[in-house]
Amino acid sequence: MKDLSVKNILDVTNGELVVGNEDYVCKSYSKDTRTIKEGDCYIGIKGETFDGSKFWEQALENGASTVIVQNVDISSEDKEKWADKNIIKVEDTLEALYSIARYKRSLYDIPVIAITGSVGKTSTKDIVANVVAKKYKTLKTVGNNNNNIGLPFTILRMQDEEAAVLEMGMNHFGEISLLASIANPNICIITNIGTSHIGNLGSRENILKAKLEILEGSKKTAVIVNNDNDLLHKWYEENKENYNIKTYSITEKSEVMAKDIVLRENASDFTCKIGDKEERITVPVGGEHFVLNSLCAITVGEVLGIEADKIKSGIESFELTKKRMDIFELKNGVKIINDAYNASLESMKASLKVLSEFKDNRKIAVLGDMFELGDFAKELHEKVGEEVVKNKVDILIAAGENSKYMAEEAKKGMKEGNVYYLENKENIESLLQKIVNKGDVILFKASNGMQYYKIAERMVELWQRKN
Repeated sequence: MKDLSVKNILDVTNGELVVGNEDYVCKSYSKDTRTIKEGDCYIGIKGETFDGSKFWEQALENGASTVIVQNVDISSEDKEKWADKNIIKVEDTLEALYSIARYKRSLYDIPVIAITGSVGKTSTKDIVANVVAKKYKTLKTVGNNNNNIGLPFTILRMQDEEAAVLEMGMNHFGEISLLASIANPNICIITNIGTSHIGNLGSRENILKAKLEILEGSKKTAVIVNNDNDLLHKWYEENKENYNIKTYSITEKSEVMAKDIVLRENASDFTCKIGDKEERITVPVGGEHFVLNSLCAITVGEVLGIEADKIKSGIESFELTKKRMDIFELKNGVKIINDAYNASLESMKASLKVLSEFKDNRKIAVLGDMFELGDFAKELHEKVGEEVVKNKVDILIAAGENSKYMAEEAKKGMKEGNVYYLENKENIESLLQKIVNKGDVILFKASNGMQYYKIAERMVELWQRKN
Protein backbone atom coordinates (compact mmCIF):
# COMPACT_ATOMS: atom_id res chain seq x y z
CA MET A 1 0.00 0.00 0.00
CA LYS A 2 1.23 3.49 -0.85
CA ASP A 3 -1.29 5.75 0.84
CA LEU A 4 -0.73 9.48 1.25
CA SER A 5 -0.57 11.31 4.55
CA VAL A 6 -2.09 14.72 5.10
CA LYS A 7 1.48 16.05 5.12
CA ASN A 8 2.12 14.53 1.67
CA ILE A 9 -0.99 16.28 0.39
CA LEU A 10 0.05 19.58 1.93
CA ASP A 11 3.50 19.31 0.36
CA VAL A 12 2.34 18.58 -3.20
CA THR A 13 -0.53 21.10 -3.18
CA ASN A 14 1.08 23.91 -1.17
CA GLY A 15 -2.03 23.66 0.96
CA GLU A 16 -2.81 25.04 4.40
CA LEU A 17 -3.90 22.70 7.19
CA VAL A 18 -6.67 24.69 8.88
CA VAL A 19 -7.33 21.96 11.41
CA GLY A 20 -6.19 18.34 11.68
CA ASN A 21 -3.31 15.92 11.96
CA GLU A 22 -0.45 15.90 9.42
CA ASP A 23 0.22 12.22 10.11
CA TYR A 24 -3.29 11.09 9.24
CA VAL A 25 -3.26 8.72 6.24
CA CYS A 26 -5.82 9.18 3.43
CA LYS A 27 -6.74 5.90 1.75
CA SER A 28 -9.73 6.76 -0.45
CA TYR A 29 -11.03 9.85 -2.23
CA SER A 30 -14.38 11.26 -3.30
CA LYS A 31 -15.89 14.29 -5.03
CA ASP A 32 -19.53 13.49 -4.30
CA THR A 33 -21.07 13.96 -0.85
CA ARG A 34 -23.98 11.71 -1.84
CA THR A 35 -21.81 8.63 -2.27
CA ILE A 36 -19.04 9.43 0.19
CA LYS A 37 -17.82 6.59 2.40
CA GLU A 38 -16.58 6.61 5.97
CA GLY A 39 -12.99 7.88 6.05
CA ASP A 40 -12.91 9.31 2.52
CA CYS A 41 -10.90 12.37 1.61
CA TYR A 42 -13.38 14.73 -0.04
CA ILE A 43 -12.07 17.06 -2.76
CA GLY A 44 -14.44 19.95 -3.43
CA ILE A 45 -14.07 20.30 -7.19
CA LYS A 46 -15.14 23.63 -8.68
CA GLY A 47 -16.70 23.48 -12.12
CA GLU A 48 -18.31 26.04 -14.38
CA THR A 49 -21.69 25.88 -12.63
CA PHE A 50 -20.99 23.96 -9.42
CA ASP A 51 -18.65 24.50 -6.47
CA GLY A 52 -18.03 21.35 -4.47
CA SER A 53 -16.16 23.28 -1.78
CA LYS A 54 -19.47 24.68 -0.56
CA PHE A 55 -20.46 21.20 0.62
CA TRP A 56 -17.44 20.55 2.84
CA GLU A 57 -19.50 20.32 6.04
CA GLN A 58 -21.95 17.91 4.43
CA ALA A 59 -18.98 15.75 3.41
CA LEU A 60 -17.72 15.66 7.00
CA GLU A 61 -21.20 14.94 8.35
CA ASN A 62 -21.50 12.03 5.91
CA GLY A 63 -18.28 10.43 7.11
CA ALA A 64 -15.36 12.10 5.36
CA SER A 65 -12.17 12.24 7.44
CA THR A 66 -10.58 14.99 5.35
CA VAL A 67 -11.77 17.79 3.08
CA ILE A 68 -9.78 19.76 0.51
CA VAL A 69 -11.46 23.08 -0.31
CA GLN A 70 -10.90 26.48 -1.89
CA ASN A 71 -12.39 29.92 -1.20
CA VAL A 72 -14.08 28.79 2.01
CA ASP A 73 -14.05 30.72 5.30
CA ILE A 74 -13.51 28.41 8.27
CA SER A 75 -14.66 30.04 11.50
CA SER A 76 -13.23 29.38 14.96
CA GLU A 77 -16.51 27.60 15.76
CA ASP A 78 -15.99 25.37 12.69
CA LYS A 79 -12.46 24.54 13.83
CA GLU A 80 -13.69 23.56 17.25
CA LYS A 81 -16.60 21.53 15.87
CA TRP A 82 -14.40 19.57 13.46
CA ALA A 83 -11.27 19.33 15.57
CA ASP A 84 -11.05 15.57 15.01
CA LYS A 85 -11.13 15.98 11.19
CA ASN A 86 -8.68 17.38 8.62
CA ILE A 87 -9.53 20.56 6.71
CA ILE A 88 -7.08 21.58 3.98
CA LYS A 89 -7.37 24.85 2.04
CA VAL A 90 -5.77 25.14 -1.39
CA GLU A 91 -5.75 27.80 -4.06
CA ASP A 92 -7.42 25.56 -6.68
CA THR A 93 -8.98 22.19 -5.85
CA LEU A 94 -8.78 20.95 -9.46
CA GLU A 95 -5.06 21.68 -9.62
CA ALA A 96 -4.73 20.05 -6.21
CA LEU A 97 -6.41 16.92 -7.56
CA TYR A 98 -3.92 16.79 -10.44
CA SER A 99 -0.95 17.24 -8.08
CA ILE A 100 -2.13 14.57 -5.63
CA ALA A 101 -2.75 12.09 -8.47
CA ARG A 102 0.67 12.80 -10.05
CA TYR A 103 2.36 12.16 -6.71
CA LYS A 104 0.37 8.97 -6.13
CA ARG A 105 1.33 7.73 -9.61
CA SER A 106 5.01 8.47 -8.93
CA LEU A 107 5.01 5.96 -6.07
CA TYR A 108 4.30 3.01 -8.39
CA ASP A 109 6.88 1.38 -10.65
CA ILE A 110 4.35 -0.68 -12.61
CA PRO A 111 3.10 -0.99 -16.21
CA VAL A 112 0.65 1.85 -16.86
CA ILE A 113 -1.19 1.41 -20.14
CA ALA A 114 -2.96 4.47 -21.56
CA ILE A 115 -5.57 4.14 -24.31
CA THR A 116 -6.93 6.85 -26.56
CA GLY A 117 -8.56 7.01 -29.98
CA SER A 118 -11.62 8.39 -31.74
CA VAL A 119 -13.72 5.30 -31.07
CA GLY A 120 -13.33 2.00 -29.25
CA LYS A 121 -11.43 3.30 -26.20
CA THR A 122 -13.72 1.76 -23.60
CA SER A 123 -14.13 -1.62 -25.30
CA THR A 124 -10.38 -1.81 -25.96
CA LYS A 125 -9.75 -0.94 -22.32
CA ASP A 126 -12.06 -3.75 -21.24
CA ILE A 127 -10.25 -6.36 -23.35
CA VAL A 128 -6.74 -5.11 -22.57
CA ALA A 129 -7.42 -4.96 -18.83
CA ASN A 130 -8.78 -8.51 -18.84
CA VAL A 131 -5.66 -9.78 -20.61
CA VAL A 132 -3.30 -7.87 -18.31
CA ALA A 133 -5.22 -9.14 -15.27
CA LYS A 134 -4.27 -12.71 -16.20
CA LYS A 135 -0.73 -11.89 -15.03
CA TYR A 136 -1.00 -8.76 -12.86
CA LYS A 137 -3.45 -7.42 -10.31
CA THR A 138 -4.90 -4.65 -12.49
CA LEU A 139 -6.57 -1.31 -11.90
CA LYS A 140 -8.70 -0.05 -14.77
CA THR A 141 -10.83 2.96 -15.60
CA VAL A 142 -14.41 2.32 -14.50
CA GLY A 143 -17.04 3.10 -17.10
CA ASN A 144 -16.17 6.19 -19.10
CA ASN A 145 -14.25 8.13 -16.42
CA ASN A 146 -11.62 9.19 -18.94
CA ASN A 147 -11.45 12.97 -18.49
CA ASN A 148 -9.49 15.44 -16.37
CA ILE A 149 -11.47 14.47 -13.27
CA GLY A 150 -12.18 10.79 -13.86
CA LEU A 151 -8.57 9.83 -14.65
CA PRO A 152 -6.99 11.41 -11.53
CA PHE A 153 -9.61 9.82 -9.29
CA THR A 154 -8.92 6.48 -10.97
CA ILE A 155 -5.22 6.82 -10.13
CA LEU A 156 -6.13 7.71 -6.55
CA ARG A 157 -7.83 4.30 -6.29
CA MET A 158 -4.42 2.61 -6.61
CA GLN A 159 -3.59 0.32 -3.69
CA ASP A 160 -1.62 -2.88 -4.25
CA GLU A 161 -2.16 -3.14 -8.01
CA GLU A 162 0.65 -4.37 -10.24
CA ALA A 163 -0.61 -2.71 -13.45
CA ALA A 164 -3.09 -0.05 -14.56
CA VAL A 165 -5.13 0.36 -17.75
CA LEU A 166 -6.34 3.93 -18.17
CA GLU A 167 -8.66 5.39 -20.77
CA MET A 168 -8.03 8.95 -22.02
CA GLY A 169 -10.67 11.02 -23.78
CA MET A 170 -10.54 14.52 -25.20
CA ASN A 171 -12.54 17.20 -27.01
CA HIS A 172 -9.83 19.82 -27.55
CA PHE A 173 -6.08 20.27 -27.83
CA GLY A 174 -4.20 20.06 -24.54
CA GLU A 175 -6.55 17.67 -22.77
CA ILE A 176 -4.64 14.45 -23.51
CA SER A 177 -1.40 16.28 -22.69
CA LEU A 178 -2.73 17.00 -19.20
CA LEU A 179 -3.88 13.41 -18.67
CA ALA A 180 -0.54 12.04 -19.86
CA SER A 181 1.32 14.31 -17.47
CA ILE A 182 -0.71 12.85 -14.60
CA ALA A 183 -0.67 9.18 -15.63
CA ASN A 184 2.89 9.04 -17.01
CA PRO A 185 2.11 5.91 -19.06
CA ASN A 186 4.82 3.54 -20.23
CA ILE A 187 2.63 1.81 -22.84
CA CYS A 188 0.53 4.06 -25.09
CA ILE A 189 -2.27 2.83 -27.36
CA ILE A 190 -4.00 4.78 -30.14
CA THR A 191 -6.93 2.76 -31.48
CA ASN A 192 -7.85 4.93 -34.47
CA ILE A 193 -8.25 8.45 -35.81
CA GLY A 194 -11.78 9.16 -36.96
CA THR A 195 -14.17 12.11 -36.96
CA SER A 196 -15.25 12.39 -33.32
CA HIS A 197 -14.97 16.04 -32.17
CA ILE A 198 -13.97 17.14 -35.67
CA GLY A 199 -16.20 20.18 -35.15
CA ASN A 200 -13.86 21.30 -32.34
CA LEU A 201 -10.56 20.37 -33.96
CA GLY A 202 -11.24 21.11 -37.62
CA SER A 203 -9.68 18.07 -39.34
CA ARG A 204 -8.71 14.45 -38.81
CA GLU A 205 -5.07 15.53 -38.99
CA ASN A 206 -5.66 17.80 -36.01
CA ILE A 207 -7.41 14.96 -34.19
CA LEU A 208 -4.27 12.85 -34.73
CA LYS A 209 -2.14 15.69 -33.39
CA ALA A 210 -4.32 15.91 -30.28
CA LYS A 211 -4.23 12.14 -29.71
CA LEU A 212 -0.43 12.08 -30.05
CA GLU A 213 -0.23 14.25 -26.95
CA ILE A 214 -0.45 10.90 -25.14
CA LEU A 215 3.28 10.50 -25.84
CA GLU A 216 4.24 13.66 -23.96
CA GLY A 217 4.06 12.05 -20.53
CA SER A 218 5.24 8.63 -21.61
CA LYS A 219 8.45 6.76 -20.83
CA LYS A 220 7.92 5.42 -24.36
CA THR A 221 8.40 1.76 -23.55
CA ALA A 222 5.99 1.02 -26.39
CA VAL A 223 3.54 2.84 -28.63
CA ILE A 224 0.83 0.52 -29.98
CA VAL A 225 -1.19 1.61 -33.03
CA ASN A 226 -3.92 0.23 -35.26
CA ASN A 227 -2.06 -0.06 -38.55
CA ASP A 228 -5.30 -0.39 -40.54
CA ASN A 229 -6.17 3.23 -39.77
CA ASP A 230 -4.92 5.40 -42.62
CA LEU A 231 -3.53 8.28 -40.54
CA LEU A 232 -1.95 6.01 -37.94
CA HIS A 233 -0.37 3.91 -40.69
CA LYS A 234 1.10 7.06 -42.23
CA TRP A 235 2.34 8.26 -38.83
CA TYR A 236 3.92 4.84 -38.18
CA GLU A 237 5.76 4.84 -41.50
CA GLU A 238 7.10 8.34 -40.81
CA ASN A 239 8.06 7.72 -37.16
CA LYS A 240 9.07 4.06 -36.80
CA GLU A 241 12.70 5.05 -36.34
CA ASN A 242 11.84 7.54 -33.59
CA TYR A 243 9.62 5.42 -31.33
CA ASN A 244 9.27 1.80 -30.24
CA ILE A 245 6.07 1.29 -32.24
CA LYS A 246 4.13 -1.98 -32.20
CA THR A 247 1.47 -2.49 -34.86
CA TYR A 248 -1.65 -4.63 -35.13
CA SER A 249 -4.09 -4.96 -38.02
CA ILE A 250 -6.38 -7.08 -40.14
CA THR A 251 -5.21 -5.91 -43.57
CA GLU A 252 -1.94 -3.93 -43.38
CA LYS A 253 1.20 -5.99 -42.75
CA SER A 254 1.82 -5.74 -38.99
CA GLU A 255 3.45 -7.52 -36.08
CA VAL A 256 0.11 -8.85 -34.80
CA MET A 257 -2.47 -9.84 -37.41
CA ALA A 258 -5.71 -11.80 -37.64
CA LYS A 259 -6.52 -14.30 -40.34
CA ASP A 260 -9.36 -16.72 -41.12
CA ILE A 261 -11.86 -14.35 -39.49
CA VAL A 262 -15.40 -15.65 -39.04
CA LEU A 263 -17.94 -13.01 -37.98
CA ARG A 264 -21.12 -14.16 -36.25
CA GLU A 265 -24.07 -12.35 -34.67
CA ASN A 266 -22.81 -12.44 -31.09
CA ALA A 267 -19.15 -13.44 -31.47
CA SER A 268 -16.20 -13.70 -33.84
CA ASP A 269 -13.40 -16.21 -34.39
CA PHE A 270 -9.95 -15.58 -35.78
CA THR A 271 -6.47 -17.07 -35.86
CA CYS A 272 -3.44 -15.15 -34.67
CA LYS A 273 0.18 -15.95 -33.99
CA ILE A 274 1.09 -15.27 -30.37
CA GLY A 275 4.76 -15.80 -29.73
CA ASP A 276 5.59 -18.95 -31.66
CA LYS A 277 2.09 -20.43 -31.43
CA GLU A 278 -0.92 -20.14 -33.73
CA GLU A 279 -4.02 -19.64 -31.60
CA ARG A 280 -7.68 -19.84 -32.59
CA ILE A 281 -9.47 -17.20 -30.55
CA THR A 282 -13.18 -16.54 -29.97
CA VAL A 283 -14.21 -12.97 -29.16
CA PRO A 284 -17.47 -13.06 -27.13
CA VAL A 285 -18.89 -9.97 -28.90
CA GLY A 286 -19.87 -9.58 -32.55
CA GLY A 287 -18.20 -7.14 -34.94
CA GLU A 288 -14.93 -6.88 -36.82
CA HIS A 289 -13.90 -3.92 -34.67
CA PHE A 290 -13.78 -6.25 -31.67
CA VAL A 291 -11.33 -8.42 -33.57
CA LEU A 292 -9.13 -5.32 -33.90
CA ASN A 293 -9.55 -4.58 -30.19
CA SER A 294 -8.49 -8.14 -29.43
CA LEU A 295 -5.40 -7.78 -31.61
CA CYS A 296 -4.52 -4.68 -29.60
CA ALA A 297 -4.83 -6.70 -26.38
CA ILE A 298 -2.61 -9.43 -27.84
CA THR A 299 0.01 -6.80 -28.65
CA VAL A 300 -0.10 -5.50 -25.07
CA GLY A 301 0.18 -9.06 -23.77
CA GLU A 302 3.27 -9.70 -25.88
CA VAL A 303 4.91 -6.44 -24.76
CA LEU A 304 4.33 -7.49 -21.14
CA GLY A 305 5.48 -11.07 -21.69
CA ILE A 306 2.13 -12.66 -20.86
CA GLU A 307 1.83 -16.31 -21.90
CA ALA A 308 -0.21 -17.12 -25.02
CA ASP A 309 -2.80 -19.21 -23.16
CA LYS A 310 -3.41 -16.38 -20.69
CA ILE A 311 -3.79 -13.82 -23.50
CA LYS A 312 -6.30 -16.11 -25.23
CA SER A 313 -8.19 -16.65 -21.96
CA GLY A 314 -8.27 -12.90 -21.27
CA ILE A 315 -9.88 -12.15 -24.63
CA GLU A 316 -12.36 -14.99 -24.48
CA SER A 317 -13.60 -14.09 -20.97
CA PHE A 318 -13.77 -10.29 -21.11
CA GLU A 319 -17.02 -8.41 -20.46
CA LEU A 320 -17.98 -5.13 -22.10
CA THR A 321 -18.85 -1.99 -20.17
CA LYS A 322 -22.64 -1.62 -20.29
CA LYS A 323 -24.49 0.22 -23.08
CA ARG A 324 -21.82 -0.84 -25.55
CA MET A 325 -23.12 -3.52 -27.91
CA ASP A 326 -25.47 -4.95 -25.25
CA ILE A 327 -27.66 -7.53 -27.00
CA PHE A 328 -30.99 -8.53 -25.43
CA GLU A 329 -33.07 -11.46 -26.67
CA LEU A 330 -36.63 -10.77 -25.55
CA LYS A 331 -39.67 -12.90 -24.86
CA ASN A 332 -41.51 -11.56 -27.90
CA GLY A 333 -38.77 -12.91 -30.18
CA VAL A 334 -37.17 -9.51 -30.77
CA LYS A 335 -33.46 -8.78 -30.31
CA ILE A 336 -32.33 -5.31 -29.18
CA ILE A 337 -28.78 -4.04 -29.63
CA ASN A 338 -28.19 -1.17 -27.20
CA ASP A 339 -25.02 0.53 -28.46
CA ALA A 340 -26.25 4.02 -27.65
CA TYR A 341 -23.60 5.31 -25.27
CA ASN A 342 -21.96 7.41 -27.96
CA ALA A 343 -21.68 7.80 -31.71
CA SER A 344 -19.41 8.94 -34.51
CA LEU A 345 -19.30 8.05 -38.18
CA GLU A 346 -16.78 5.29 -37.46
CA SER A 347 -18.76 3.74 -34.61
CA MET A 348 -22.00 4.04 -36.61
CA LYS A 349 -20.35 2.11 -39.45
CA ALA A 350 -19.13 -0.56 -37.04
CA SER A 351 -22.52 -0.98 -35.37
CA LEU A 352 -24.38 -1.14 -38.68
CA LYS A 353 -21.94 -3.80 -39.86
CA VAL A 354 -22.75 -5.85 -36.74
CA LEU A 355 -26.46 -5.41 -37.48
CA SER A 356 -25.88 -6.68 -41.01
CA GLU A 357 -24.56 -9.98 -39.63
CA PHE A 358 -28.10 -10.92 -38.56
CA LYS A 359 -28.76 -12.48 -41.96
CA ASP A 360 -32.04 -14.23 -41.11
CA ASN A 361 -33.77 -11.31 -39.39
CA ARG A 362 -35.45 -8.09 -40.43
CA LYS A 363 -33.04 -5.34 -39.45
CA ILE A 364 -34.20 -2.04 -37.92
CA ALA A 365 -31.80 0.80 -37.19
CA VAL A 366 -32.93 3.47 -34.73
CA LEU A 367 -30.36 6.23 -35.17
CA GLY A 368 -29.90 9.71 -33.78
CA ASP A 369 -27.62 12.70 -34.02
CA MET A 370 -23.83 12.59 -33.69
CA PHE A 371 -22.55 15.59 -31.74
CA GLU A 372 -19.55 17.96 -32.01
CA LEU A 373 -19.27 17.76 -35.80
CA GLY A 374 -19.58 21.49 -36.54
CA ASP A 375 -19.54 22.29 -40.24
CA PHE A 376 -19.10 18.60 -41.05
CA ALA A 377 -22.48 17.61 -39.56
CA LYS A 378 -24.50 17.40 -42.78
CA GLU A 379 -21.81 15.51 -44.72
CA LEU A 380 -21.14 12.96 -41.98
CA HIS A 381 -24.81 12.29 -41.25
CA GLU A 382 -25.35 11.72 -44.98
CA LYS A 383 -22.49 9.19 -44.90
CA VAL A 384 -24.33 7.32 -42.14
CA GLY A 385 -27.36 7.17 -44.44
CA GLU A 386 -25.12 5.63 -47.11
CA GLU A 387 -23.92 3.03 -44.59
CA VAL A 388 -27.52 2.14 -43.72
CA VAL A 389 -28.13 1.28 -47.38
CA LYS A 390 -24.76 -0.44 -47.79
CA ASN A 391 -25.50 -2.76 -44.84
CA LYS A 392 -28.94 -3.67 -46.20
CA VAL A 393 -30.90 -2.38 -43.23
CA ASP A 394 -34.62 -3.00 -43.79
CA ILE A 395 -36.05 -0.09 -41.80
CA LEU A 396 -34.45 3.16 -40.65
CA ILE A 397 -35.94 5.29 -37.88
CA ALA A 398 -34.08 8.58 -37.46
CA ALA A 399 -34.73 11.41 -35.02
CA GLY A 400 -32.73 14.52 -34.25
CA GLU A 401 -31.82 17.82 -35.87
CA ASN A 402 -29.11 16.40 -38.15
CA SER A 403 -30.53 12.90 -38.51
CA LYS A 404 -32.80 14.19 -41.27
CA TYR A 405 -29.71 14.08 -43.49
CA MET A 406 -29.31 10.37 -42.71
CA ALA A 407 -32.92 9.77 -43.62
CA GLU A 408 -32.74 11.80 -46.85
CA GLU A 409 -29.66 9.89 -48.00
CA ALA A 410 -31.04 6.48 -47.00
CA LYS A 411 -34.27 7.10 -48.93
CA LYS A 412 -32.24 7.08 -52.14
CA GLY A 413 -31.41 3.38 -51.71
CA MET A 414 -34.20 1.92 -49.55
CA LYS A 415 -37.73 0.79 -50.30
CA GLU A 416 -40.33 3.52 -50.19
CA GLY A 417 -41.99 3.71 -46.80
CA ASN A 418 -39.10 2.03 -44.96
CA VAL A 419 -37.45 5.26 -43.81
CA TYR A 420 -39.04 7.16 -40.94
CA TYR A 421 -37.85 10.60 -39.86
CA LEU A 422 -39.31 11.80 -36.57
CA GLU A 423 -38.87 15.35 -35.37
CA ASN A 424 -39.52 14.20 -31.81
CA LYS A 425 -37.55 11.21 -30.50
CA GLU A 426 -40.31 10.60 -27.94
CA ASN A 427 -42.39 9.13 -30.78
CA ILE A 428 -39.87 6.33 -31.40
CA GLU A 429 -41.41 3.98 -28.84
CA SER A 430 -44.96 4.19 -30.19
CA LEU A 431 -43.72 3.72 -33.76
CA LEU A 432 -41.71 0.64 -32.81
CA GLN A 433 -44.71 -0.90 -31.07
CA LYS A 434 -46.68 -0.51 -34.31
CA ILE A 435 -44.14 -1.88 -36.79
CA VAL A 436 -41.98 -4.44 -34.94
CA ASN A 437 -42.52 -8.12 -35.71
CA LYS A 438 -41.30 -11.29 -34.05
CA GLY A 439 -37.71 -12.01 -35.11
CA ASP A 440 -36.74 -8.38 -35.75
CA VAL A 441 -33.35 -7.06 -34.65
CA ILE A 442 -33.27 -3.41 -33.56
CA LEU A 443 -30.09 -1.34 -33.22
CA PHE A 444 -30.16 1.81 -31.08
CA LYS A 445 -27.26 4.19 -31.76
CA ALA A 446 -26.74 7.93 -31.17
CA SER A 447 -24.55 10.31 -29.22
CA ASN A 448 -24.98 10.00 -25.48
CA GLY A 449 -26.80 13.33 -25.19
CA MET A 450 -29.64 11.94 -27.32
CA GLN A 451 -30.30 9.39 -24.54
CA TYR A 452 -31.30 6.64 -26.97
CA TYR A 453 -29.99 4.12 -24.44
CA LYS A 454 -32.98 5.03 -22.25
CA ILE A 455 -35.38 4.29 -25.10
CA ALA A 456 -33.65 0.94 -25.66
CA GLU A 457 -33.88 0.13 -21.95
CA ARG A 458 -37.61 0.98 -21.90
CA MET A 459 -38.28 -1.24 -24.91
CA VAL A 460 -36.39 -4.09 -23.26
CA GLU A 461 -38.42 -3.65 -20.08
CA LEU A 462 -41.70 -3.47 -22.00
CA TRP A 463 -41.15 -6.48 -24.21
CA GLN A 464 -39.40 -8.57 -21.57
CA ARG A 465 -42.64 -8.53 -19.57
CA LYS A 466 -44.70 -9.93 -22.42
CA ASN A 467 -45.72 -13.60 -22.36
